[in-house]
Amino acid sequence: MRWRIRATAALVAATAAAGLAAPAASAAGQNAAVVPAADREVRFTVDGTTAYGTVHVPAHRAGHRLAAALLLPGSGTTDRDGDQPPSITPGTLALFADTLGDDGVMTLRFDKYFTGRTGAGAYQGDPGRVDLAAFTRQAAAAYATLGAQPEADPHALLILGHSEGGMQALLLARTVRPAPAGLALVAPQDERFLDLLGFQLDALLDEGAAAGQFTEAVAQADKAGVAAAIADFRAGRPADTSSLLPPLATLLNALFGPNNARFVRSDDAVYPPDAARGLRPGTRVTVMCGTADHNVPCATTPPLLAALDQAHTTGPGLRTLDGLDHYLHPSGTPVNDRMLAPAAVAALHEFARPWKR
Repeated sequence: MRWRIRATAALVAATAAAGLAAPAASAAGQNAAVVPAADREVRFTVDGTTAYGTVHVPAHRAGHRLAAALLLPGSGTTDRDGDQPPSITPGTLALFADTLGDDGVMTLRFDKYFTGRTGAGAYQGDPGRVDLAAFTRQAAAAYATLGAQPEADPHALLILGHSEGGMQALLLARTVRPAPAGLALVAPQDERFLDLLGFQLDALLDEGAAAGQFTEAVAQADKAGVAAAIADFRAGRPADTSSLLPPLATLLNALFGPNNARFVRSDDAVYPPDAARGLRPGTRVTVMCGTADHNVPCATTPPLLAALDQAHTTGPGLRTLDGLDHYLHPSGTPVNDRMLAPAAVAALHEFARPWKR
């Protein structure tokens, strides 16, 4: 699934609750002890598999309840930090946790099935048995775990999703209780999966032809071949990839093969704007897109933005980040540079402003 990322792009661990009750304080509450920032490991079990994650609690006054955000990763074998080691390690979710922590927002991020400490044992080690709903159930359990933390304010639960995690945030927000007060959709998947994949592969073929890697005729033939393979897969027919350039054939064979077909079908069945229309009115939503993001380009966002408007969500709304890529780096930055561009940090701070401590 890494090619997919490139081409497109969880009960609680032992925690001492004693001492968290509000202490006697001055009338202004200024004498309350300050609890230093800390990370702790948490775990939760879903569908027979224990998942592991990290809760980051920023410094706060003892007894004070904090806004709390669940961080959802992108597609593929992406772990709690937003990495696919060893080759893709931008630390995106870890950086989100640090940034929100600066605003006094606590976070939970977790290792998806088949990643990190959660490991490969889910579903008897067979990824071919897992569909999108399984990952949504895992995310829902993580949300409940976050809400059960002693420092979390149940009236200020948030969800931040990156890439495919943005679509998951929409699905989750419609079903979990309490409903989230806010969603941050960062470079979110905003089309049906195979539509987005086709769009991205077409762009790569255009780039390859322009760079002289192959002829324009080859590019046009492979565009038609990709579209035909997608149509065949959707119709339940065998997808013929034999005429495609080898990297494209390898990618599609992997996605349509036994390890991924079930998941791909379930993902492709979701149209994210339809999910957005089911959000609770008044939910605070920000959508971030980078103008140099070739995985989820800004051009695909209008239907999602229209659906959010129809759902009567509130701002900040769309934040277009000039020159930033899918990992919120300035264009041309190596993927494994562990940093967020200042414009992305500012957009996250703007989203978190109502809950800033």
